[in-house]
Amino acid sequence: MGSALASDRVYVADTVTTAVKILIVGHFAVGKTTFVGTLSEIRPLRTEEIMTQAGELIDDLAGVPDKTTTTVAMDFGRLTLSDSLVLYLFGAPGQKRFMQLWKDMMHGALGALVLTDTRRLDQSFDIMSVLEEHGMPYAVAVNQFDGAPVFPEAEIREALDLLPETPLVTCDAREAESSSRALIALIEYLRTRASQEQR
Repeated sequence: MGSALASDRVYVADTVTTAVKILIVGHFAVGKTTFVGTLSEIRPLRTEEIMTQAGELIDDLAGVPDKTTTTVAMDFGRLTLSDSLVLYLFGAPGQKRFMQLWKDMMHGALGALVLTDTRRLDQSFDIMSVLEEHGMPYAVAVNQFDGAPVFPEAEIREALDLLPETPLVTCDAREAESSSRALIALIEYLRTRASQEQR
């Protein structure tokens, strides 16, 4: 699926002076590839491969029986915010066996957006733990899957044990406007943190 924002601009504009690396992370089959593809203004780089019988004992398909592919390295997209600022979106694979890759991808990143699914909230803990271990600020976006249960924000915050200042939003990774709002929540949080640290 191509991006809703895709354009003919393959190269970054000459006016761009600042590039920011943002991670899109979350557990297996939570919608990271879709999210990056939805927001990228260029054709996203994807490293999806068809799932085989060899992975049956490794990749838990509970709750996502129709999933047939999985990211094996990363997703990459680009989003220009202004004449001078561009975001590079790096989507990480969700399985625990890629934990070293998650850590490697953190180098140079300003922050992370953690996608989660109300059907499998407990699977977000490992990802958030790694981010916290490395001091990586993050926001959480509940990806709204068709038929998934909906809970009040306070219950989700409690279930995920989020700090009061950690942004929590909902989104539909298939929709550009919804995904943009989730990304904006993260960027605003990062700006607030940066201004507080400068005081």
